[in-house]
Amino acid sequence: MLVAVVLTVPVAPSASAAVKPPVAGTLPAAARRVEAEPETARYGWPLRPVPRIAERFRAPSERWAAGHRGADLVGAPGQEVLVARDGVVAFAGPVAGRGVVSVLHPDGLRTTYEPVTATVAVGDVVARGAVLGALEPGHAGCPAAACLHWGVRRGEADYLDPLVLVGPGQVRLLPAPPRWPW
Repeated sequence: MLVAVVLTVPVAPSASAAVKPPVAGTLPAAARRVEAEPETARYGWPLRPVPRIAERFRAPSERWAAGHRGADLVGAPGQEVLVARDGVVAFAGPVAGRGVVSVLHPDGLRTTYEPVTATVAVGDVVARGAVLGALEPGHAGCPAAACLHWGVRRGEADYLDPLVLVGPGQVRLLPAPPRWPW
């Protein structure tokens, strides 16, 4: 029996806040360089080389409950933080004393990066791999001198596991088509 395997990454048709996601074909040529790749290949790691994972995403039992709404990636103080996919900077500034950058992507997902000293501003169009800023030291609970807390959400409160964006995604088995002749 043949079984088809489909890899999926969560995507959303809508975006939030005043910054709208870029429409395909409106990004500069550098930002469109990956259009020929499949949807699942459009996200990259926000740190290079591929970092060690200090803490994984843990979904809360309820939207308002405790959890870990992102993944902590081990880095070095001052290391360049890269945007995971083409998009528009929706926020860049301090939140509760930590530097945060948020990028809205064409698929409606929003990635967040903290703690980061931003080198981008709200409204900047960024291409996958562009530098957003420098990683700041001192992320709480980090086993190293610096960790990047990388998050992703759909809408205002639907947090997703960012590692799915760079990993194999969710695997679903589909029934095999009937063989001919029967």
